[in-house]
Parts: sequence; structure tokens; C-alpha cells
Amino acid sequence: MKPTIRSTNQGRTVAFVGDVYRFLATGEETNGKYAMFEALVGPGGGPPTHVHSREEEGFYILEGEITLTVNGERIVATAGMFANVPVGTPHSFKNEGSKPAKMLISVAPAGLEKMFIEAGITLADGANSALPPTKEEIEKLLAIAPKYGIEIKPPGH
Repeated sequence: MKPTIRSTNQGRTVAFVGDVYRFLATGEETNGKYAMFEALVGPGGGPPTHVHSREEEGFYILEGEITLTVNGERIVATAGMFANVPVGTPHSFKNEGSKPAKMLISVAPAGLEKMFIEAGITLADGANSALPPTKEEIEKLLAIAPKYGIEIKPPGH
């Protein structure tokens, strides 16, 4: 395997249910050990409560505020904060603020990035905003999530 170097704005970028994800390292580049991506989450953005059956997920906040809900506990995470969510733990994140937030997300082992690529919309390098998700995008995510070991919980669960 050769080293992976990404400069600012490099890396495949997708809009995924309203947020922007830029892949810094994929499983193809890490021999499947982990994947890492940058997430730009606009006000109101973030996924519903869900559970991973395959990978640990880590969140490192770079800018703004992200409200993490992990096992029902709400944590307002600000720049410099980190959280690791073990396999099987219900969690979600949401930007409840009025400014965009940026964070690094890691998953280990890799593989989840393929779901983002399959369900997302490819954006130009350097893109930093996405349109709100359409009903079709949400339905596509709900249909393919189980293939990637993701259980999406209905609101209130």
C-alpha cells in the first residue's frame, strides 16, 4: 500500500442526506482497517438515531457545535472534543446551532464509506454545501442501510 496524501479540498466529496462528506481515507487505501472523512453539517443537519453492527465510529469536532446523542445522553460537543461510539450503541448527531459545523469522522473497520458513496450525490472537489435531502434520497438510504449493517431507529427510539 502506498501513502495517501490529500491536500485541502482533495478527496471524493458527496452530499449525503443534506450534509457534505469528503473522504480523506477509504478502506481501499487502508487495507480495510479504517476510513476517515470530513463532515460539514449545516444548521439542522445530521442523521437520525442509528446503530452500527460492524464498526466503531469516532467524532472529532473541528468547528462549530454538534449535539451528540449517545445511548440517550445528549452532549453538546464543541471544537476540540472527541467521542468514540462502540459497535451496537444507538447514537445520532445534529447541528442545533445557527452556524455550520465541521468534524472528522473515523470508522473502523472500513466499509461504511461505501454506503455514503452509493446513497450520496457526487459533488465537485471543494464543495461545502448540499441541498436538503429529498424524499427519494431518504428512501434510498433506508433501503440500503441494512446492507451496510446499519439499523436506523424511528424518531423517539
